[in-house]
Amino acid sequence: MKPIGRTFCCMVLSAFLFLPGCVILGKSKEYKPFETAKLEELKTGESTASDVLRLFGAPSEVVKLSNGNAYVFQRTQSKGTGLILFILNMGYTNTHHDRLVCFFNDDDVLTHYGVTMDADNAAYGLP
Repeated sequence: MKPIGRTFCCMVLSAFLFLPGCVILGKSKEYKPFETAKLEELKTGESTASDVLRLFGAPSEVVKLSNGNAYVFQRTQSKGTGLILFILNMGYTNTHHDRLVCFFNDDDVLTHYGVTMDADNAAYGLP
């Protein structure tokens, strides 16, 4: 059996280096930010759990507290990039969230709420 020659190895390596590659950019499509007008409708001491559900839909999570409930609404935005070459594949994903947490007393009246708006900070990056 004859050993593989240096010329053949150089030809194969050169072919891999010059093969076409692909760059992929992706963004989550389910992201829908909280509407400012709906957030302004939240009134502590007045709004009820039904009002909040009407405005924002089903919560992502319901937390049972000793003196009521907390509804967590989360919107997630992810952006990703990828680089696909014949030998080497790399990827990068950046995920940020908008989060609204509403606290209700035992009578389902809104006692307070908090909002974090961070989803717009999701960014494309180098793999």
